[in-house]
Amino acid sequence: MPDLQKIDDFRWRLPQSGDMVTDGVVYADRDLLASLLKDGTLQQLAGVAGLPGIVGPALAMPDAHQGYGFPIGGVGAFDPDKGVVSPGGVGYDINCGVRLLRSKLAADDIGAKRLAKLADALAVGVPAGVGKGSASRLDSKELGRVMTRGAAWAVERGQGTPSDLEFCEAGGAIPGADPAAVSQRAHKRGSGQAGSLGAGNHFIELARVDEVFDPAAAQTFGLAQGMLVLWIHSGSRGLGHQVCDDYLKRLARDKDALRPADRQLVAAPPDSPVGRDYLAAMAAAANFAFNNRQLLSQDCRDILGRVLGLGPADLGLGLVYDVAHNVAKREVHQWQGKARELIVHRKGATRALGPGHAELPSRYGAVGQPVLVPGDMGTASYVLKGTARAMAETFASAAHGAGRRLSRTKAKKLAKGRDLRAELASAQVLVRARSGKTLAEEMPEAYKDVSQVVEVMHGAGIARKVVRTRPLAVIKG
Repeated sequence: MPDLQKIDDFRWRLPQSGDMVTDGVVYADRDLLASLLKDGTLQQLAGVAGLPGIVGPALAMPDAHQGYGFPIGGVGAFDPDKGVVSPGGVGYDINCGVRLLRSKLAADDIGAKRLAKLADALAVGVPAGVGKGSASRLDSKELGRVMTRGAAWAVERGQGTPSDLEFCEAGGAIPGADPAAVSQRAHKRGSGQAGSLGAGNHFIELARVDEVFDPAAAQTFGLAQGMLVLWIHSGSRGLGHQVCDDYLKRLARDKDALRPADRQLVAAPPDSPVGRDYLAAMAAAANFAFNNRQLLSQDCRDILGRVLGLGPADLGLGLVYDVAHNVAKREVHQWQGKARELIVHRKGATRALGPGHAELPSRYGAVGQPVLVPGDMGTASYVLKGTARAMAETFASAAHGAGRRLSRTKAKKLAKGRDLRAELASAQVLVRARSGKTLAEEMPEAYKDVSQVVEVMHGAGIARKVVRTRPLAVIKG
Protein backbone atom coordinates (compact mmCIF):
# COMPACT_ATOMS: atom_id res chain seq x y z
CA MET A 1 0.00 0.00 0.00
CA PRO A 2 1.55 3.36 -1.03
CA ASP A 3 2.00 6.14 1.46
CA LEU A 4 -0.78 8.68 1.76
CA GLN A 5 0.01 12.17 0.55
CA LYS A 6 -1.30 15.09 2.56
CA ILE A 7 -3.39 17.51 0.49
CA ASP A 8 -4.41 19.74 3.39
CA ASP A 9 -5.46 19.36 7.03
CA PHE A 10 -8.61 17.45 6.04
CA ARG A 11 -7.72 15.58 2.83
CA TRP A 12 -5.23 12.84 2.00
CA ARG A 13 -4.47 11.35 -1.40
CA LEU A 14 -4.02 7.62 -1.95
CA PRO A 15 -1.99 7.71 -5.19
CA GLN A 16 -2.86 5.46 -8.09
CA SER A 17 -0.77 2.28 -8.11
CA GLY A 18 -1.08 -1.39 -8.94
CA ASP A 19 -4.53 -2.16 -10.32
CA MET A 20 -5.93 1.26 -9.40
CA VAL A 21 -7.18 3.31 -12.36
CA THR A 22 -7.64 6.47 -10.32
CA ASP A 23 -6.57 7.99 -7.00
CA GLY A 24 -8.31 7.62 -3.71
CA VAL A 25 -9.07 10.60 -1.47
CA VAL A 26 -9.55 10.25 2.28
CA TYR A 27 -11.23 12.95 4.37
CA ALA A 28 -9.74 12.83 7.85
CA ASP A 29 -7.67 14.64 10.44
CA ARG A 30 -4.59 12.92 11.85
CA ASP A 31 -6.47 11.21 14.69
CA LEU A 32 -9.17 9.78 12.43
CA LEU A 33 -6.54 8.75 9.91
CA ALA A 34 -4.66 6.81 12.58
CA SER A 35 -7.87 4.92 13.37
CA LEU A 36 -8.59 3.83 9.80
CA LEU A 37 -4.96 2.80 9.24
CA LYS A 38 -5.56 0.01 11.77
CA ASP A 39 -8.00 -1.88 9.53
CA GLY A 40 -8.44 -2.60 5.81
CA THR A 41 -10.05 0.70 4.82
CA LEU A 42 -7.26 1.85 2.50
CA GLN A 43 -6.96 -1.57 0.87
CA GLN A 44 -10.68 -1.53 0.19
CA LEU A 45 -10.50 2.05 -1.11
CA ALA A 46 -7.75 0.98 -3.50
CA GLY A 47 -10.01 -1.84 -4.68
CA VAL A 48 -12.81 0.61 -5.42
CA ALA A 49 -10.34 2.80 -7.32
CA GLY A 50 -9.55 -0.20 -9.54
CA LEU A 51 -13.11 -0.86 -10.70
CA PRO A 52 -13.83 -0.19 -14.40
CA GLY A 53 -15.46 3.06 -15.42
CA ILE A 54 -14.96 4.88 -12.14
CA VAL A 55 -15.21 8.65 -12.58
CA GLY A 56 -13.03 10.85 -10.40
CA PRO A 57 -11.35 9.52 -7.27
CA ALA A 58 -12.64 6.84 -4.94
CA LEU A 59 -13.64 8.62 -1.73
CA ALA A 60 -13.52 7.74 1.96
CA MET A 61 -15.50 9.96 4.32
CA PRO A 62 -14.18 10.85 7.82
CA ASP A 63 -16.26 8.09 9.44
CA ALA A 64 -14.69 5.44 7.17
CA HIS A 65 -13.85 1.97 8.41
CA GLN A 66 -13.55 -1.50 6.96
CA GLY A 67 -16.73 -2.97 5.56
CA TYR A 68 -17.81 -5.51 2.96
CA GLY A 69 -16.48 -4.62 -0.50
CA PHE A 70 -16.42 -0.84 -0.25
CA PRO A 71 -15.25 0.59 3.05
CA ILE A 72 -18.13 1.88 5.10
CA GLY A 73 -17.97 5.60 4.43
CA GLY A 74 -16.95 4.89 0.83
CA VAL A 75 -18.21 6.70 -2.27
CA GLY A 76 -17.64 5.78 -5.90
CA ALA A 77 -19.23 7.26 -9.04
CA PHE A 78 -19.36 5.19 -12.23
CA ASP A 79 -20.06 5.86 -15.87
CA PRO A 80 -23.32 4.04 -16.74
CA ASP A 81 -21.89 2.76 -20.05
CA LYS A 82 -18.30 1.91 -19.11
CA GLY A 83 -18.66 1.34 -15.40
CA VAL A 84 -20.21 -1.15 -13.01
CA VAL A 85 -22.73 -1.59 -10.26
CA SER A 86 -21.58 -3.53 -7.20
CA PRO A 87 -23.68 -4.84 -4.29
CA GLY A 88 -20.54 -4.46 -2.16
CA GLY A 89 -20.75 -0.73 -2.87
CA VAL A 90 -24.23 -0.60 -1.32
CA GLY A 91 -24.18 -3.17 1.43
CA TYR A 92 -26.58 -5.59 3.05
CA ASP A 93 -28.83 -3.05 4.78
CA ILE A 94 -30.00 -1.31 1.62
CA ASN A 95 -31.12 2.25 2.40
CA CYS A 96 -30.25 2.05 6.01
CA GLY A 97 -31.00 5.71 6.60
CA VAL A 98 -31.96 8.36 9.10
CA ARG A 99 -34.67 10.95 9.48
CA LEU A 100 -35.09 13.86 11.86
CA LEU A 101 -38.38 15.32 13.09
CA ARG A 102 -38.69 18.65 14.89
CA SER A 103 -41.43 19.44 17.39
CA LYS A 104 -43.16 22.46 18.86
CA LEU A 105 -42.01 21.45 22.34
CA ALA A 106 -39.16 22.62 24.52
CA ALA A 107 -37.19 19.62 25.75
CA ASP A 108 -36.77 21.11 29.22
CA ASP A 109 -40.55 21.29 29.63
CA ILE A 110 -40.97 17.54 29.33
CA GLY A 111 -39.61 16.67 32.77
CA ALA A 112 -37.96 13.48 33.96
CA LYS A 113 -41.14 11.54 34.72
CA ARG A 114 -42.79 12.23 31.39
CA LEU A 115 -39.55 11.54 29.56
CA ALA A 116 -39.41 8.11 31.20
CA LYS A 117 -43.03 7.49 30.23
CA LEU A 118 -42.24 8.46 26.64
CA ALA A 119 -39.24 6.13 26.57
CA ASP A 120 -41.30 3.27 28.00
CA ALA A 121 -44.16 3.87 25.57
CA LEU A 122 -41.86 3.98 22.56
CA ALA A 123 -40.06 0.82 23.70
CA VAL A 124 -43.39 -1.01 24.00
CA GLY A 125 -45.17 0.52 21.03
CA VAL A 126 -42.50 0.28 18.33
CA PRO A 127 -41.60 -3.21 17.08
CA ALA A 128 -37.85 -3.59 17.59
CA GLY A 129 -35.22 -6.28 17.86
CA VAL A 130 -33.59 -9.00 15.80
CA GLY A 131 -36.20 -10.56 13.51
CA LYS A 132 -39.03 -8.62 15.12
CA GLY A 133 -41.77 -7.56 12.74
CA SER A 134 -44.90 -5.46 12.86
CA ALA A 135 -48.34 -6.59 13.97
CA SER A 136 -49.63 -6.95 10.40
CA ARG A 137 -48.33 -8.79 7.34
CA LEU A 138 -48.50 -7.61 3.75
CA ASP A 139 -49.46 -9.96 0.96
CA SER A 140 -47.20 -10.12 -2.07
CA LYS A 141 -49.30 -7.67 -4.10
CA GLU A 142 -49.36 -5.04 -1.37
CA LEU A 143 -45.68 -5.52 -0.60
CA GLY A 144 -45.01 -4.94 -4.28
CA ARG A 145 -46.80 -1.61 -4.01
CA VAL A 146 -44.61 -0.68 -1.05
CA MET A 147 -41.48 -1.54 -3.05
CA THR A 148 -42.68 0.65 -5.91
CA ARG A 149 -44.27 3.56 -4.05
CA GLY A 150 -41.94 3.86 -1.07
CA ALA A 151 -42.97 6.33 1.64
CA ALA A 152 -45.96 7.41 -0.46
CA TRP A 153 -47.58 4.03 0.25
CA ALA A 154 -47.84 4.94 3.93
CA VAL A 155 -48.92 8.54 3.30
CA GLU A 156 -51.67 7.40 0.92
CA ARG A 157 -53.04 5.32 3.81
CA GLY A 158 -53.08 8.17 6.29
CA GLN A 159 -49.71 7.41 7.85
CA GLY A 160 -48.27 10.89 7.49
CA THR A 161 -48.84 13.90 5.29
CA PRO A 162 -47.84 14.83 1.72
CA SER A 163 -45.30 17.29 3.12
CA ASP A 164 -43.42 14.30 4.56
CA LEU A 165 -42.64 13.20 1.01
CA GLU A 166 -41.36 16.64 0.07
CA PHE A 167 -38.66 16.36 2.72
CA CYS A 168 -37.48 12.83 1.82
CA GLU A 169 -34.51 12.17 -0.43
CA ALA A 170 -35.88 11.29 -3.89
CA GLY A 171 -39.37 12.05 -2.60
CA GLY A 172 -39.24 8.82 -0.62
CA ALA A 173 -39.01 6.51 -3.65
CA ILE A 174 -36.12 5.67 -5.97
CA PRO A 175 -37.38 5.18 -9.54
CA GLY A 176 -36.84 1.97 -11.45
CA ALA A 177 -37.89 -0.43 -8.69
CA ASP A 178 -39.24 -3.79 -9.84
CA PRO A 179 -40.68 -6.19 -7.26
CA ALA A 180 -40.28 -9.00 -9.81
CA ALA A 181 -36.50 -8.64 -9.45
CA VAL A 182 -36.86 -9.42 -5.72
CA SER A 183 -36.80 -13.09 -4.75
CA GLN A 184 -39.68 -14.84 -3.05
CA ARG A 185 -37.42 -15.40 -0.06
CA ALA A 186 -36.89 -11.62 0.21
CA HIS A 187 -40.64 -11.05 -0.19
CA LYS A 188 -41.29 -13.46 2.65
CA ARG A 189 -38.74 -11.82 4.94
CA GLY A 190 -40.14 -8.35 4.29
CA SER A 191 -43.85 -9.14 4.42
CA GLY A 192 -44.10 -8.77 8.20
CA GLN A 193 -41.42 -6.15 8.83
CA ALA A 194 -42.87 -2.90 7.46
CA GLY A 195 -42.90 -0.39 10.32
CA SER A 196 -40.28 -2.11 12.49
CA LEU A 197 -36.99 -0.80 13.88
CA GLY A 198 -34.69 -3.81 13.84
CA ALA A 199 -31.55 -4.05 15.96
CA GLY A 200 -27.84 -3.31 15.65
CA ASN A 201 -27.12 0.36 15.17
CA HIS A 202 -30.76 1.25 14.51
CA PHE A 203 -32.50 3.43 17.06
CA ILE A 204 -35.18 5.94 17.96
CA GLU A 205 -33.90 8.90 19.94
CA LEU A 206 -35.52 11.82 21.70
CA ALA A 207 -33.00 14.64 21.85
CA ARG A 208 -32.57 18.31 22.67
CA VAL A 209 -31.11 20.91 20.32
CA ASP A 210 -28.30 22.10 22.56
CA GLU A 211 -26.21 24.31 20.27
CA VAL A 212 -26.95 26.34 17.16
CA PHE A 213 -23.98 27.13 14.91
CA ASP A 214 -25.81 28.67 11.95
CA PRO A 215 -28.95 30.52 13.11
CA ALA A 216 -30.18 31.34 9.61
CA ALA A 217 -29.88 27.76 8.36
CA ALA A 218 -31.37 26.41 11.61
CA GLN A 219 -34.37 28.68 11.20
CA THR A 220 -34.83 27.49 7.62
CA PHE A 221 -34.75 23.87 8.81
CA GLY A 222 -37.23 24.76 11.58
CA LEU A 223 -34.79 24.01 14.38
CA ALA A 224 -34.24 26.13 17.51
CA GLN A 225 -32.22 26.06 20.71
CA GLY A 226 -33.81 23.83 23.36
CA MET A 227 -36.25 22.16 20.97
CA LEU A 228 -37.28 18.54 21.45
CA VAL A 229 -36.46 16.54 18.31
CA LEU A 230 -36.82 12.92 17.27
CA TRP A 231 -34.24 10.85 15.36
CA ILE A 232 -35.16 7.59 13.59
CA HIS A 233 -32.49 5.29 12.15
CA SER A 234 -33.62 2.14 10.35
CA GLY A 235 -33.44 0.42 6.98
CA SER A 236 -34.82 -2.33 4.77
CA ARG A 237 -34.64 -5.08 7.39
CA GLY A 238 -34.54 -8.69 6.20
CA LEU A 239 -35.80 -7.82 2.73
CA GLY A 240 -32.77 -5.68 1.90
CA HIS A 241 -30.36 -8.19 3.44
CA GLN A 242 -31.84 -10.94 1.30
CA VAL A 243 -31.64 -8.84 -1.88
CA CYS A 244 -27.93 -8.28 -1.30
CA ASP A 245 -27.30 -11.93 -0.52
CA ASP A 246 -29.27 -13.11 -3.56
CA TYR A 247 -27.37 -10.93 -5.99
CA LEU A 248 -23.95 -11.67 -4.54
CA LYS A 249 -24.70 -15.36 -5.14
CA ARG A 250 -26.02 -14.69 -8.64
CA LEU A 251 -22.99 -12.59 -9.53
CA ALA A 252 -20.68 -15.34 -8.32
CA ARG A 253 -21.84 -17.45 -11.28
CA ASP A 254 -23.23 -14.95 -13.83
CA LYS A 255 -21.50 -14.73 -17.22
CA ASP A 256 -21.65 -10.91 -17.19
CA ALA A 257 -20.08 -10.53 -13.75
CA LEU A 258 -16.74 -8.84 -13.25
CA ARG A 259 -14.70 -10.51 -10.53
CA PRO A 260 -11.79 -8.38 -9.29
CA ALA A 261 -9.11 -9.65 -6.95
CA ASP A 262 -11.29 -8.70 -3.98
CA ARG A 263 -14.30 -10.93 -4.62
CA GLN A 264 -16.37 -8.79 -2.27
CA LEU A 265 -16.30 -6.19 -5.06
CA VAL A 266 -17.94 -8.51 -7.60
CA ALA A 267 -19.83 -6.29 -10.03
CA ALA A 268 -21.62 -6.13 -13.37
CA PRO A 269 -22.21 -3.60 -16.14
CA PRO A 270 -25.36 -1.60 -15.25
CA ASP A 271 -27.04 -2.51 -18.55
CA SER A 272 -26.31 -6.24 -18.35
CA PRO A 273 -29.31 -8.41 -17.35
CA VAL A 274 -27.91 -9.02 -13.87
CA GLY A 275 -26.91 -5.37 -13.48
CA ARG A 276 -30.39 -4.17 -14.43
CA ASP A 277 -32.03 -6.71 -12.14
CA TYR A 278 -29.83 -5.75 -9.19
CA LEU A 279 -30.55 -2.03 -9.62
CA ALA A 280 -34.29 -2.76 -9.83
CA ALA A 281 -34.21 -4.99 -6.74
CA MET A 282 -32.00 -2.57 -4.82
CA ALA A 283 -34.43 0.29 -5.58
CA ALA A 284 -37.33 -1.89 -4.40
CA ALA A 285 -35.55 -2.58 -1.10
CA ALA A 286 -34.63 1.09 -0.74
CA ASN A 287 -38.27 2.05 -1.19
CA PHE A 288 -39.27 -0.50 1.44
CA ALA A 289 -36.87 1.28 3.79
CA PHE A 290 -38.27 4.74 3.01
CA ASN A 291 -41.74 3.40 3.79
CA ASN A 292 -40.45 1.70 6.93
CA ARG A 293 -39.16 5.00 8.35
CA GLN A 294 -42.42 6.71 7.37
CA LEU A 295 -44.47 4.16 9.30
CA LEU A 296 -42.12 4.43 12.28
CA SER A 297 -42.52 8.21 12.21
CA GLN A 298 -46.28 7.96 12.38
CA ASP A 299 -46.10 5.45 15.23
CA CYS A 300 -43.87 7.88 17.13
CA ARG A 301 -46.23 10.79 16.44
CA ASP A 302 -49.16 8.76 17.77
CA ILE A 303 -47.27 7.56 20.86
CA LEU A 304 -45.92 11.00 21.80
CA GLY A 305 -49.31 12.58 21.26
CA ARG A 306 -51.03 10.00 23.45
CA VAL A 307 -48.51 10.16 26.32
CA LEU A 308 -48.31 13.97 26.31
CA GLY A 309 -52.01 14.48 25.67
CA LEU A 310 -51.37 16.63 22.61
CA GLY A 311 -52.96 16.71 19.19
CA PRO A 312 -50.90 16.76 15.98
CA ALA A 313 -51.03 20.55 15.66
CA ASP A 314 -49.72 21.15 19.19
CA LEU A 315 -47.13 18.37 18.98
CA GLY A 316 -45.91 19.60 15.61
CA LEU A 317 -43.69 16.62 14.76
CA GLY A 318 -42.72 17.76 11.27
CA LEU A 319 -40.10 16.12 9.10
CA VAL A 320 -36.85 18.03 8.73
CA TYR A 321 -35.39 15.51 6.28
CA ASP A 322 -34.88 11.81 5.51
CA VAL A 323 -31.66 10.58 3.87
CA ALA A 324 -30.46 7.21 2.60
CA HIS A 325 -27.05 5.79 3.48
CA ASN A 326 -26.58 2.59 1.47
CA VAL A 327 -27.68 3.06 -2.14
CA ALA A 328 -26.46 3.25 -5.73
CA LYS A 329 -28.39 5.88 -7.67
CA ARG A 330 -28.41 7.39 -11.13
CA GLU A 331 -27.67 11.08 -10.60
CA VAL A 332 -26.54 13.98 -12.75
CA HIS A 333 -23.33 15.69 -11.59
CA GLN A 334 -21.05 18.32 -13.01
CA TRP A 335 -17.65 16.73 -13.59
CA GLN A 336 -14.79 18.47 -15.35
CA GLY A 337 -17.15 21.12 -16.65
CA LYS A 338 -19.77 18.79 -18.06
CA ALA A 339 -23.09 17.50 -16.75
CA ARG A 340 -22.86 13.70 -16.62
CA GLU A 341 -25.23 10.99 -15.55
CA LEU A 342 -23.39 8.75 -13.10
CA ILE A 343 -24.25 5.83 -10.89
CA VAL A 344 -23.15 7.01 -7.46
CA HIS A 345 -22.54 4.31 -4.85
CA ARG A 346 -22.74 5.59 -1.27
CA LYS A 347 -21.85 2.92 1.26
CA GLY A 348 -22.30 4.34 4.75
CA ALA A 349 -22.36 7.83 3.28
CA THR A 350 -25.11 10.37 2.78
CA ARG A 351 -26.14 12.82 0.09
CA ALA A 352 -25.19 16.48 0.67
CA LEU A 353 -26.75 18.68 -2.00
CA GLY A 354 -25.65 22.30 -2.04
CA PRO A 355 -27.78 25.44 -2.50
CA GLY A 356 -29.76 25.75 -5.70
CA HIS A 357 -29.98 22.07 -6.57
CA ALA A 358 -33.19 21.19 -8.38
CA GLU A 359 -33.95 18.21 -6.08
CA LEU A 360 -34.06 20.31 -2.93
CA PRO A 361 -37.40 21.22 -1.35
CA SER A 362 -38.17 24.85 -2.23
CA ARG A 363 -37.89 25.78 1.44
CA TYR A 364 -34.24 24.65 1.50
CA GLY A 365 -33.23 25.85 -1.96
CA ALA A 366 -31.14 28.81 -0.83
CA VAL A 367 -29.48 26.94 2.07
CA GLY A 368 -28.73 23.41 0.91
CA GLN A 369 -29.79 19.97 2.05
CA PRO A 370 -29.93 19.03 5.72
CA VAL A 371 -27.08 16.56 6.25
CA LEU A 372 -28.01 14.32 9.18
CA VAL A 373 -25.11 12.85 11.16
CA PRO A 374 -26.16 10.75 14.17
CA GLY A 375 -23.51 10.00 16.76
CA ASP A 376 -23.40 7.38 19.50
CA MET A 377 -26.14 7.17 22.10
CA GLY A 378 -24.08 8.80 24.81
CA THR A 379 -22.81 12.00 23.20
CA ALA A 380 -24.32 14.03 20.36
CA SER A 381 -25.69 14.14 16.83
CA TYR A 382 -25.43 16.91 14.25
CA VAL A 383 -27.35 18.58 11.48
CA LEU A 384 -25.18 20.13 8.79
CA LYS A 385 -25.97 21.65 5.40
CA GLY A 386 -24.73 20.53 1.99
CA THR A 387 -22.46 22.80 0.01
CA ALA A 388 -21.47 23.71 -3.54
CA ARG A 389 -18.04 22.29 -2.77
CA ALA A 390 -19.55 18.89 -2.01
CA MET A 391 -21.37 18.93 -5.33
CA ALA A 392 -18.11 19.76 -7.14
CA GLU A 393 -15.79 17.48 -5.17
CA THR A 394 -17.59 14.50 -3.59
CA PHE A 395 -20.53 13.96 -5.92
CA ALA A 396 -22.60 15.69 -3.24
CA SER A 397 -21.65 13.20 -0.52
CA ALA A 398 -20.75 13.45 3.17
CA ALA A 399 -20.32 11.24 6.24
CA HIS A 400 -23.34 9.39 7.58
CA GLY A 401 -22.45 9.12 11.27
CA ALA A 402 -19.68 8.65 13.78
CA GLY A 403 -18.34 5.41 12.28
CA ARG A 404 -17.34 2.37 14.26
CA ARG A 405 -14.03 2.37 16.12
CA LEU A 406 -14.37 -1.10 17.66
CA SER A 407 -15.74 -4.29 16.17
CA ARG A 408 -18.87 -5.66 17.77
CA THR A 409 -16.82 -8.47 19.29
CA LYS A 410 -14.35 -6.06 20.86
CA ALA A 411 -17.17 -3.84 22.11
CA LYS A 412 -18.86 -6.75 23.87
CA LYS A 413 -15.55 -7.71 25.47
CA LEU A 414 -15.06 -4.14 26.72
CA ALA A 415 -18.61 -4.02 28.08
CA LYS A 416 -18.27 -7.22 30.06
CA GLY A 417 -19.12 -6.68 33.72
CA ARG A 418 -20.34 -3.10 33.20
CA ASP A 419 -23.83 -1.71 33.73
CA LEU A 420 -24.14 0.36 30.57
CA ARG A 421 -27.69 1.45 31.34
CA ALA A 422 -26.55 2.92 34.64
CA GLU A 423 -23.54 4.57 33.01
CA LEU A 424 -25.75 6.24 30.42
CA ALA A 425 -28.31 7.20 33.06
CA SER A 426 -25.54 8.97 34.98
CA ALA A 427 -24.93 10.95 31.78
CA GLN A 428 -28.67 11.77 31.81
CA VAL A 429 -29.53 9.49 28.90
CA LEU A 430 -32.36 6.99 29.35
CA VAL A 431 -31.91 3.78 27.38
CA ARG A 432 -34.51 1.17 26.59
CA ALA A 433 -32.91 -1.83 24.88
CA ARG A 434 -34.47 -5.23 24.34
CA SER A 435 -31.09 -6.92 24.18
CA GLY A 436 -28.08 -6.49 26.43
CA LYS A 437 -25.99 -7.82 23.56
CA THR A 438 -27.12 -4.96 21.30
CA LEU A 439 -26.46 -2.44 24.04
CA ALA A 440 -22.92 -3.75 24.48
CA GLU A 441 -22.22 -3.76 20.74
CA GLU A 442 -23.48 -0.17 20.46
CA MET A 443 -21.78 1.26 23.56
CA PRO A 444 -20.47 4.82 23.08
CA GLU A 445 -16.81 3.71 23.12
CA ALA A 446 -17.48 1.54 20.05
CA TYR A 447 -17.73 4.68 17.93
CA LYS A 448 -15.42 7.42 16.80
CA ASP A 449 -15.90 10.93 18.14
CA VAL A 450 -18.75 12.29 16.03
CA SER A 451 -17.62 15.85 16.74
CA GLN A 452 -14.25 15.08 15.11
CA VAL A 453 -16.00 13.60 12.08
CA VAL A 454 -18.16 16.71 11.79
CA GLU A 455 -15.23 19.10 12.21
CA VAL A 456 -13.45 17.41 9.29
CA MET A 457 -16.45 17.87 7.02
CA HIS A 458 -16.92 21.43 8.21
CA GLY A 459 -13.24 22.25 7.78
CA ALA A 460 -13.10 20.60 4.36
CA GLY A 461 -16.16 22.57 3.30
CA ILE A 462 -18.19 19.58 2.12
CA ALA A 463 -20.84 20.10 4.82
CA ARG A 464 -21.24 22.97 7.28
CA LYS A 465 -22.44 22.77 10.88
CA VAL A 466 -25.97 23.95 11.65
CA VAL A 467 -27.02 22.47 15.02
CA ARG A 468 -25.96 19.85 17.55
CA THR A 469 -28.42 17.71 19.50
CA ARG A 470 -27.90 15.81 22.76
CA PRO A 471 -29.69 12.50 23.48
CA LEU A 472 -32.30 12.33 26.20
CA ALA A 473 -33.83 8.88 25.62
CA VAL A 474 -32.73 6.13 23.24
CA ILE A 475 -34.73 3.08 22.15
CA LYS A 476 -32.78 0.11 20.76
CA GLY A 477 -33.79 -3.32 19.52
